[in-house]
Amino acid sequence: MSASSEDMKSKLTWRRFNDGDDQWGSWTENIFDADHSHKCPTYVNKTPPCQGSCPAGEDIRGWLQVVRGIEKPSDGMDMKEYAFRRSTDANPFPSIMGRVCPAPCEDGCNRNEVEDHVGINSVEQFIGDSALENKYDFAHLKPATESGKKVAIIGGGPAGLAAAYQLRRKGHSCTLFDDHSALGGWMRYGIPGYRTPRDVLDGEIQRILDMGVEVKLNTRIGKDISLEQVEKDYDALLWAIGTKSGKGLPIPTFDAPNCVDGVAFLEAFNEKKLQHVPRKLIVVGGGDTSIDVASVARRLGHVSDSHDKDNAENVILGFTAHDVATSAKKEGAEVVLTSLFPIEEMTAAEHEVDDAKREGIEIQGGVMPIEVLKDDEGRAIGLKMTKCTIDKGRPTAVEGSEYTIDCDMIVSAIGQTGDLTGFEELDNGRGLIDADKHYQVPGKEGHFVAGDVVRPHLLTTAIGQASIAAESIDHYLNGINNKHRPKVDVHHYNLMSKLVETSLEPTSFDSQKGEVTPENDLRGTDSSSRAIHNYEDRSANEVIPHDDLFLGHYAFEPRNIRDEKVPSSEEVIGHFEERVIGLSEETAKAEAGRCMSCGMCFECDNCVIYCPQDAVHRTKKTESTLGRYVYTDYNICVGCHICADVCPTGYIKMGMGE
Repeated sequence: MSASSEDMKSKLTWRRFNDGDDQWGSWTENIFDADHSHKCPTYVNKTPPCQGSCPAGEDIRGWLQVVRGIEKPSDGMDMKEYAFRRSTDANPFPSIMGRVCPAPCEDGCNRNEVEDHVGINSVEQFIGDSALENKYDFAHLKPATESGKKVAIIGGGPAGLAAAYQLRRKGHSCTLFDDHSALGGWMRYGIPGYRTPRDVLDGEIQRILDMGVEVKLNTRIGKDISLEQVEKDYDALLWAIGTKSGKGLPIPTFDAPNCVDGVAFLEAFNEKKLQHVPRKLIVVGGGDTSIDVASVARRLGHVSDSHDKDNAENVILGFTAHDVATSAKKEGAEVVLTSLFPIEEMTAAEHEVDDAKREGIEIQGGVMPIEVLKDDEGRAIGLKMTKCTIDKGRPTAVEGSEYTIDCDMIVSAIGQTGDLTGFEELDNGRGLIDADKHYQVPGKEGHFVAGDVVRPHLLTTAIGQASIAAESIDHYLNGINNKHRPKVDVHHYNLMSKLVETSLEPTSFDSQKGEVTPENDLRGTDSSSRAIHNYEDRSANEVIPHDDLFLGHYAFEPRNIRDEKVPSSEEVIGHFEERVIGLSEETAKAEAGRCMSCGMCFECDNCVIYCPQDAVHRTKKTESTLGRYVYTDYNICVGCHICADVCPTGYIKMGMGE
């Protein structure tokens, strides 16, 4: 935000034109002469920046419109179910993503130019939780026919599950192979349960399995079944194995037994094997994984009278497991989290950093490790650090700034890589698998890939990649060549689909009829029911910026922020309750109502009210739907452009006549 909250409350001013603006800024606008021109308004759908910023490409504007009541479901369907269907077209995990996604959509939200972004992920959580409560499923997506094609999906995390969901919609048989005892991948074995509640995760996974997905657990390709056998039994393979191997610190002394990686630490905790940690623990990272490690350590606490066999590294490395009974009396663990970047520039979500501090975690930014200090037995007893600067992503030590942090364990959470044991030929040399823009594995016909094993990123990124990979697999199985991906590659609102849904689709016509009538005249469509007239869909090519909107329309509305149960440093030991408290239906509707509907009409009536020629009218209720709320009578319109100037959403453009 460029202004303070107080300024936003008291100085809500925005002008499309400033004093002294008496010339149009571009040649295409210079066609105006006084109060008229040869250009008339047309209605243009563009992608809003929230959606353009979403790695899963969700139709965010669409399901916010449903929750707020602008877009009505057909056939008397409940709003909650309709919002669930719209949301899950791109992402089958609204409850989980609504809780843990760092929400790049909110960073892109144009509402930031007014006062504060829309709480998109809080509304998404409301949609997902309502769906679980009401037991909504994906039965409506059952394919009309089965293709007879079989796809092996290797990995049952967010990418694998999302791909299975999309492929079943297309009628392809899917088998999920996973080497764990349960599905979920990083959502289950990486993120702690107080962030991804297991009943919520299980419910969202089960909906996908109920679509007819076969599952083979505790099965590793290359060990329990050969890759050659899988290639023989299936028509296509999708690699969605994630990045299960953590990276150690890039210093030669990181070889002590009590130096471990964050991936192994979190997996041991989530499998309920790790019940306590040493007294002094250092986490090196700066991203969300390092925050999770540090927060888990604070919750687990320290047991002072534990035996050597119960050392945390023995549990993390799989040699033993903690006895819950011996973990009853715990003390607070001293946890220090270090980051190369200054605290305000850490890659972890800002609210996660704030929560970590509240929980008693000490965070040191702008520092780098240079040496692990060991005792006579070779165990780490300290980590030598130095202040550093970052230049083009590379740290440089500040001379003379060295210091030491005492520790009983060091956890490296600086990155992850894939475990490609058994199929090493796919390794691109970095422990990852290469992919082209269609998520095909180059040089391996019938092999596709999605998720962190392409490039470690967000859960929602894996889900978005899986959607594209599923489309590519469908094309491969049907012998269709892949086309260029859209410039704005997301799930777009489709007006024609909406018209079909509401039985308002255009009528058919025959241009070969001898007599010219309004229904077969090719020279115009504005008064004909055989085409979608005065409408243009640019959503696959353009994201609408804030300066295309009439921001002066929007009043200050404070965000409806979810409550959170974040424990204090005194309360944190044993605190494994969910932190996020979902919005009520009333509050969710209010928050969705703050959406500015960028690039799509939200029925404010400004164009109808301000048109001096009375050329803009509301569409009849029996013919109206989202995107078809108003129409222009071009026999009356003089092209004065006032409707475009006062359109809050930028949906009206002076384009007719170009």
